[in-house]
Amino acid sequence: MSSAVYRRVLIKLSGEGLAGNDGFGINPGVIGGIADQIREVHEMDVQISIVIGGGNIIRGMTAAKEGMDRANADYMGMLASVINAMALQDALEKVDLKTRVLSAIDIAQVAEHYIRRRAIRHLEKGRIVIFGGGTGNPYFSTDTAAALRAAEIHADVILKATQVDGVYDSDPHVNPDAKRYERITFDQAIRDGLKFMDQAAIALCNENALPIVVFDMGVAGNLTKVMVGETVGTVVTE
Repeated sequence: MSSAVYRRVLIKLSGEGLAGNDGFGINPGVIGGIADQIREVHEMDVQISIVIGGGNIIRGMTAAKEGMDRANADYMGMLASVINAMALQDALEKVDLKTRVLSAIDIAQVAEHYIRRRAIRHLEKGRIVIFGGGTGNPYFSTDTAAALRAAEIHADVILKATQVDGVYDSDPHVNPDAKRYERITFDQAIRDGLKFMDQAAIALCNENALPIVVFDMGVAGNLTKVMVGETVGTVVTE
């Protein structure tokens, strides 16, 4: 019998997180550590899906600010997220986990096209599903893609993996007196303009009563602690 408090989860990983201290690209040690944490949770009979960003390769918003057409930049970001999804699939399969990459952009040679019922069926069969390509549309972040996919597959929670240990009222890297929340509401997050996810994603979670746990996945074991209900990071709820 699983000791996990959630049955089906969606983990949101940032592309930047895959780079580690390198700042760019994919750090093998980092992605290997992520795979090990996911394996621990998978052994608890949890259905796991993942949305991954592409910021370690290109960020659409940044490229657009530097003069690139915004839609083109966002499509490049979607392709970068598929690259990261393939890298994560490889790392997970190296620790003997069955995975499927489902892409919102049709790239039949490397990934299945995203179909909601197909994704749910993969999860029911115990496969880890990695969603690449964002929503398939420019102007939407992978945070919004995470909220959308989690709602579509009826996930119990979004586990937002970050490089800080929760949600703060200001940037803790800039303000040493920043206050960390253990629990906040969606309304408070929207009202105060908290930056742990974009506002569209938070609003979508609010509309679908979909809780978010924001935590530091860079600390080994934190993902498992979240899954068994320990107080790690910040819980965002109705």
